Amino acid sequence: MSLTVPVTALSPHELHATDLDPAVALAEIGRIAVTDLSAWTRAIDEGTYPATLMHRFADAGAFRLHLGGGHALGGAIEGMARISEVCASTGFMAWCQNTLVWYLINSENEAARAKYLAAAATGHVLGGTALSNPMKSFFGIETLKLKGTRVEGGYRVKGVLPWVSNLGPDHFFGCIFAVEGAAPVMALVDCADPAVTLKPCEPFLAMDGTGTYGVQMRDLFVPDDMVLAHDAMPFVKKMRAGFILLQAGMAIGLIRDCIALMREVEEPLGHVNRYLEVQPEQMSETLAALEAEVGALAATPYDDSRDYWRRVVAARLLAGEKSVEAAHNAMLHCGARGYVRASRCQRRLREAYFVAIVTPATKQLKLMLDQMPA
Repeated sequence: MSLTVPVTALSPHELHATDLDPAVALAEIGRIAVTDLSAWTRAIDEGTYPATLMHRFADAGAFRLHLGGGHALGGAIEGMARISEVCASTGFMAWCQNTLVWYLINSENEAARAKYLAAAATGHVLGGTALSNPMKSFFGIETLKLKGTRVEGGYRVKGVLPWVSNLGPDHFFGCIFAVEGAAPVMALVDCADPAVTLKPCEPFLAMDGTGTYGVQMRDLFVPDDMVLAHDAMPFVKKMRAGFILLQAGMAIGLIRDCIALMREVEEPLGHVNRYLEVQPEQMSETLAALEAEVGALAATPYDDSRDYWRRVVAARLLAGEKSVEAAHNAMLHCGARGYVRASRCQRRLREAYFVAIVTPATKQLKLMLDQMPA
């Protein structure tokens, strides 16, 4: 099911002509989140894909806050945090969209950038990122599930990916496929291509409204103008910090709301909640430290030093762990009133586990840190 009504969006040619004020954009993103999005959180949680809301967030500038000089990521992360304060499922879809734009920002293929960057940044093209399997493969956890063969004018690709999010019949996504005798290739895929089949997934614990499908490719032709990098490894190294840091927006927004949940029950339950080990003041201090570290790292996403990369991985690990801790303690503070199906507290707990297991998951991040030089 998809929430779709007519919207007025920026046309791609208006992208560079529009002077996007980050403060104004963030204010509008927050307004849409607390009004329109808040009314749809339960429907999204139950499986409605909010296409119209994604376009409204695009109109507000949510997917082009990292287009400026140096491509600092702070604005994009804060935009996703404001969305995730209301609904982490939608925050995750915003991450998918922002990451699709991030791929195009970093591609050296001018044909791909000219054709798709403005369209993705303005929401004319919606889509996601199929890098869960490649990110695991680079650390020996899985092998690449997609196989490609070089042909005239592009590649022929086949294979199956079990979960790719923010998809629909007219969406795009980025993927990496192995090529025998050559480096892996990263490219865009058009879901409308007849060689691409989207298969609904089994219901999840949460995130059912995120447009997540299994994707099957049968002899798909990927033209050269949809190739992001003919050698995926240097490309991934260039954009990996941004890929991971952008996920912090989900965690920051979710933790903010978990603290709000704790404070909402201070008056009726504070006399007994004071005996709980974790109080909202402590979580606020933890959040402030996380936001400060993410903010500092987001300012220089192309820093290629070992120390920077270790800090990025450590910050992402902390974001997942603290999301679960915040949601767990919000549930303890709310008690039975948070345990009913209609409560956003139980939804936050389910969403928090997603932040901890989405690629790169907690266990992979720990593996990555263990493999890094001291």
